[in-house]
Amino acid sequence: MEDAIVDTLKIIPRGLVFVGLGLVILVIAKLARDIITPYRIDDEVANKKNLAVAVRLSGYFMGVILIFLGTLYQPLGLVEVDGLGFDRDFAEDVLRVFLYSLAGIAALNVVRIFMNRLILYKFDIEKEVVEGQNVGSGAAEFGMYVATGLLIAGSVAGAGGGPDTAAAFFGMGLALLVLFALFYQLTTSFDIHAEIEGNNTAVGIAFGGNLIAIGLVTFKAVFGDFSGWSEGVAAFVIFGVVGFVLLYAMRVLLDKLLLPTVSTSNAIAAEGNLGVAFIESAVVISSAMILFLAI
Repeated sequence: MEDAIVDTLKIIPRGLVFVGLGLVILVIAKLARDIITPYRIDDEVANKKNLAVAVRLSGYFMGVILIFLGTLYQPLGLVEVDGLGFDRDFAEDVLRVFLYSLAGIAALNVVRIFMNRLILYKFDIEKEVVEGQNVGSGAAEFGMYVATGLLIAGSVAGAGGGPDTAAAFFGMGLALLVLFALFYQLTTSFDIHAEIEGNNTAVGIAFGGNLIAIGLVTFKAVFGDFSGWSEGVAAFVIFGVVGFVLLYAMRVLLDKLLLPTVSTSNAIAAEGNLGVAFIESAVVISSAMILFLAI
């Protein structure tokens, strides 16, 4: 027991370094957003009380930290407990995590542009969020940020691969997210683009929740040590198919078992019921978490 306490006390100083580094990464991520956005984020959130911008920014911050956590899942000097000194190996770990996180921030901002054009391509998200203060659009983008952050985190986590494997699985993951968005549209009785553009916040929340859920499935598909292309690609395809089927099945079961007196689609699309939208999001995200831990 005493040895465990001593080991924990030795790890804490190094762990606090990464806590501080995470805060630095968030500050840099915010500065990057300030530079590339044509409007003042602080003014939109504080003075104009633009909830859509705040929701979008929250998803962006979560995506950034997910990437940061992915870079931490490596053979770090953090787990060495031989002493309290910050040696060269530990400094190299900190530098590597910092540089990978910066690359992740850049990737997240670049990918966001393409994802907006490939997933919610029928309207201008920037205009909806900033000028229209469309919370549904902000919620959908929240889901895109978190899902993309999970994808990048899974691609860079683990050992055995390199930049080539990370880029390959990252590309496959992006394709999976786009395919799922099309699949979600095909399996719903309403037009998600028209509903979100029409300020239906419930549809944006439900869609964003489903994106996070498939993001978790994608994270599972690309996460871990790389042991070979055939094994990696096969696992990715299997998890992708299972994820599509599982999330669709859970949406159906939500109607049949959890809310048997409610038509989920009608409540979300026709009535704009935020409660049902949050419940659907919770159910599909929870199912994806079970899949992640159980398989």
